[in-house]
Amino acid sequence: MELYELTVHELVEKLEKGEVTSEEITKSYFDRIKEKDSAVKAYVSTMEETALEKARSVDEARKAGKTVGKYAGIPIGIKDNLCITGTKTTCSSKMLENFVAPYNATVIEKLNKEDLVYLGKTNLDEFAMGSSTENSAFFDTKNPWDLDRVPGGSSGGSAAAVAADIAPWALGSDTGGSIRQPSSLCGVVGFKPTYGLVSRYGLVAFASSLDQIGPITKDVTDSAILLNLIAGHDSKDSTSVDVGEKDYTQALKNDVKGMKIGLPKEYFGEGINPEVKEAVLAVAKKYEELGATVEECSFDVGQYATSVYYVIADAEASSNLGRFDGIRYGFRSEKFENLKDIYKNSRSEGFGPEVKRRIMIGTYVLSSGYYDAYYKKAQKVRTVIKNSYNELFEKYDLLLTPVSPTTAFKIGEKCDNPLEMYIADICTVPVNIGGLPGMSIPCALDSNGLPIGFQLIGKAFDEETILRAAYTYEQNSNFRENRPTFKGGNK
Repeated sequence: MELYELTVHELVEKLEKGEVTSEEITKSYFDRIKEKDSAVKAYVSTMEETALEKARSVDEARKAGKTVGKYAGIPIGIKDNLCITGTKTTCSSKMLENFVAPYNATVIEKLNKEDLVYLGKTNLDEFAMGSSTENSAFFDTKNPWDLDRVPGGSSGGSAAAVAADIAPWALGSDTGGSIRQPSSLCGVVGFKPTYGLVSRYGLVAFASSLDQIGPITKDVTDSAILLNLIAGHDSKDSTSVDVGEKDYTQALKNDVKGMKIGLPKEYFGEGINPEVKEAVLAVAKKYEELGATVEECSFDVGQYATSVYYVIADAEASSNLGRFDGIRYGFRSEKFENLKDIYKNSRSEGFGPEVKRRIMIGTYVLSSGYYDAYYKKAQKVRTVIKNSYNELFEKYDLLLTPVSPTTAFKIGEKCDNPLEMYIADICTVPVNIGGLPGMSIPCALDSNGLPIGFQLIGKAFDEETILRAAYTYEQNSNFRENRPTFKGGNK
């Protein structure tokens, strides 16, 4: 196998044995990026010079017998809504096209301590608003399994990079499924941790009460490793929760005997592609064969989650994006005669259609006369959804559901119908509403040869149970071994 095809834990093993250097690993990825990324378009920007310099310094430190982190010198892709000092952080928006971050996100500080190597910043839907990465102001990212199809979103660049072997792993952010849905569509593992487990400091905010940073990886083991590196309390984030020191790799046990898994029937109804339904039910059967108890259950309030999500998320987005006014930083229109023109023209020219749509919806639901009818009611229903989850988790260790109602759809297929695009998140948004952890694990291919993922949902701060169940399934399936290497060339 080529270096770029290996998982992170396989690369680390080679580094520890002295079979390969960090520079060789990093160079293999940049060679691969040069060969493949003009077809996939996963990266907004790359950092070859600084990455190779960092890799060489790690190699020198190892050679000199100095203490370095276990994962020192391992490359990683970073979603372009996470701040890295001195590097452009664009959020794939014209509004921040030339914004250079003056500080590091907390997760970047944590990765710096481990001496990881940054390959580049990955593409996303503008300000993380979308489910296909077609809302990027720069270009569409393509799905490596079929270049005519979307990779999902908003972390489509990160998922496509891992799927195309142009990053061994990557960071994404998940507000309503933005890690899990593209991971499902691209056939990789995506993990959205419990809200508050990973610091949001330095993540450009979309919806502050829903956003969460998490890993996108080639397998479950790498997901646990990256979660170890980024999780932890942060005094800079008021929503950060201190759960103490944990080693999530300890949860990687091939055993689900005695585990109780709920199968919410509402997730398998109208709108779910039959092939997706069949694949996820086959996973349920597999878990039963491995010793778990799988029972059908009901999560009827889940039908309100998408409505609740788009009220709360858009309300918070309209507030968070108010800072981009053409005055303090970011894009400023050249067409103005007065202050009002600066505000109006800068925002009109700097934001794309989807961002404008969500700002308008969010401003409307927060406005006088409509606040109680929409935003306040949505928060009440949010509490009902959380309570319903709590009731289910009194009986079950995990919930098993689809991730996406369909496999990857064609580029341009849903652009003219925002409501149809929003439904792409129907299986993932309830998890964010509840602040719970959720993981997408690849399990099958549909009749078009496109990947299907299943979702495991766990109790708050019980990432270990998800990892154990996901690892067990992975060890007893052959999806990764049979996964084709991306052959697409530059177009």
